[in-house]
Amino acid sequence: MTYDLIIRGARVVTGAEVVECDIGIREGRINALGQDLGPADEVIDATGLIALPGGIDSHVHIAQPSGPGIEMADDFASATRSAACGGNTTVMPFCLPEDGVTLRQAVNDYHAKADGQCHVDVSFHLIIKDTDAQTLGQDLPALFAAGYTSFKVFMTYAGLALSDREILDVMDVAKAHKAMVMVHAENEDAIEFLRDKAEASGNTGPVHHARTRPIPVEREATHRAISLAEIAGVPLTIVHVSNGAALEEITRARRRGLKVFAETCPQYITLTADDLDRAGFEGAKYVCSPPPRDSAEQAAIWAGLEQGDFDLFSSDHCPFRFADSAGKDAQGARATFRNIPNGIPGVETRLPILFSEGVMKGRITLPRFAAITATNHARLYGLAARKGAICVGADADIALWDPNLTKPIRQTDLHHGSDYTPWEGFEVTGWPVRTLLRGQTVAKDGEIVGAATGDYLSRSAPEFLI
Repeated sequence: MTYDLIIRGARVVTGAEVVECDIGIREGRINALGQDLGPADEVIDATGLIALPGGIDSHVHIAQPSGPGIEMADDFASATRSAACGGNTTVMPFCLPEDGVTLRQAVNDYHAKADGQCHVDVSFHLIIKDTDAQTLGQDLPALFAAGYTSFKVFMTYAGLALSDREILDVMDVAKAHKAMVMVHAENEDAIEFLRDKAEASGNTGPVHHARTRPIPVEREATHRAISLAEIAGVPLTIVHVSNGAALEEITRARRRGLKVFAETCPQYITLTADDLDRAGFEGAKYVCSPPPRDSAEQAAIWAGLEQGDFDLFSSDHCPFRFADSAGKDAQGARATFRNIPNGIPGVETRLPILFSEGVMKGRITLPRFAAITATNHARLYGLAARKGAICVGADADIALWDPNLTKPIRQTDLHHGSDYTPWEGFEVTGWPVRTLLRGQTVAKDGEIVGAATGDYLSRSAPEFLI
């Protein structure tokens, strides 16, 4: 047998094991793992490198409507280019309907934005902002049948936040169709109360974005979301968990036998609220929700990563330009934190940060890294067997890592559409040096190779619901 490609000599992360073996690839899939596989049309000498499953970033925002006069920094071309250079082979952006647009039309609009532009594979989550009869009774069932098997609801943001009853109605549809419900858990009424008090006292700088979204806001909403899921009888994913108290709500629910999954992000292990308190308007670069906390909460998040409490490590990539009136420096943003566009870029730096801070510092193992950055994403969102693991039969989505390459993160080296990175100067050891999508190199040594060949992925129900 002749292979299209053999990757030779790497340390290969396969499930719970790390083995030195060759990877034989035919027709875009992994065909064999072993030694002396025979001839191939192409051979990659990966001696000294680590072969990991291509990253799956299941929480990114791309070309998303962001309000009047505000424009997200990334389209699908720039976001997926950035993703590929960061060792990712699949991203999962959210489809947000604009006002007056049906969910099915919004999905069509997103496909039009993505078509022919993607350097990695893509699949959409649905954001549910309306709970009318058409959305719940027609659009959601039809879209689930078409392979859109995860829905996100918000407990914060005017125009997006759903009431408890509305969340229950969405959960009921998810239960009927075996879909995954994702929740952004922050209490909007509490945030609004604190924002009004801050502004009335003249506390309007970027740091007050963090101070008006304190831990109890997230902890309470996490508890309430879990309670609603228990009432509705559905599994639940709590996204971007930022602190130990919210994680405790999740682990307590699990002890009661509930299926609750937890996601966290790089900002909660590396940034703090003090970053929002920088001189002038610089703190706006770090405005995201939930906000970064403090060193004690970083330690709590690390403990959760180390102990297996977190299932997913995503970026929550939500990029805006800093020096731009359509970005962070929007009209009114310098007058009050309330008007600063909410989100930070991070799809390209997610994996290097966790590899450096986690694997290279001995906090997590290589198999744990693979699980929370790829394998679990595939399992929870209906891509298992095809994506997220280096195993025979799976797509040959592979990232080759140099564990000895040390260099700082620099905006000038990144490929996103934003004009800054929150991690400027942050030193990283261990970088992806080659990314393969279905056996074809799409990024090498920090640069894109070839045309945009990413596909759209239709998904099944999550693995544990089938």
